[in-house]
Amino acid sequence: MTAPLSTTTPTPTTSGDGRRPSAPRGPLRSLGSLGPVGLVLAGGVSVQFGGALAVTLMPRAGALGVVALRLLAAAVVLLLVCRPRLRGHSRADWGTVIVFGVTMGAMNGLFYEAVARIPLGPAVTLEVLGPLALSVVASRRAINALWAGLALAGVFLLGGGGFGNLDPTGVGFALGAGTMWAAYIVFSARTGRRFPQADGLALAMAVAALLFLPLGIAGAGSRLLNPTTVALGSAVALLSSVLPYTLELLALRRLPAPTFAILMSLEPAIAATAGFLILGQSLTPTEAAAITLVIAATIGAVRTQTARTKPALRAPEA
Repeated sequence: MTAPLSTTTPTPTTSGDGRRPSAPRGPLRSLGSLGPVGLVLAGGVSVQFGGALAVTLMPRAGALGVVALRLLAAAVVLLLVCRPRLRGHSRADWGTVIVFGVTMGAMNGLFYEAVARIPLGPAVTLEVLGPLALSVVASRRAINALWAGLALAGVFLLGGGGFGNLDPTGVGFALGAGTMWAAYIVFSARTGRRFPQADGLALAMAVAALLFLPLGIAGAGSRLLNPTTVALGSAVALLSSVLPYTLELLALRRLPAPTFAILMSLEPAIAATAGFLILGQSLTPTEAAAITLVIAATIGAVRTQTARTKPALRAPEA
């Protein structure tokens, strides 16, 4: 059982050898200039394009095969780019990164098993309930429960007002993915505080890939070696894992977990908007109303957090 999350901005702690995580450099520093809200939104857009590509890949490799390819390719890229140091970390550091990796693998596996059984929109809508629940449980302010409830109404409308006609197993997988998503938020923040830059993310991704590779081989076999499948899987890894997880990890260093969790409710809205702009899928009045509710909840959460942090920033001048 984890301790309740603070609603204040996380402060970087020292790692096992007493080092403080260094400030982001190079490309990571450039990404950080987007601001925490911009980082989360950019990650959401990347995830939705990657998710659409992953759905087209499932006939080639199956749900477990897609997850294995995604995690393995993402782990290779992150390990090569970050080159994380393996020595000098405490047991608590390694325990955090291992749990983060297990959570990441479970979140991906459960979600792709869900979209193999139910449509992508309802699956994302159900999955987002995990972060929404976290925003209510972790926050100590009643106003955040209001924003979470407003966002919940939006994702419910976006799901068509009900889920009675969906495959029960798929619904269960999506809800399980939502639970893992909430855990992912918690351990992503903890990993970001213990490891410099994206080193912890790279190590956690390697843990997730090692855990899932046997399942992917069992599910897809030699189909994982097809060059086209490997190329598409690598693209899914870049869009759905490398970019969004890095952006979210950077965001969680400056954004409280409850606010981040409510921002995650934008995922179904981004998916619906992308469907309209890229695929020509028209929005019904109900879907447009749902997007409006979700965006209103997001703006309210960000404004509430901004109003709370500004007095703290001005305090030293008094």
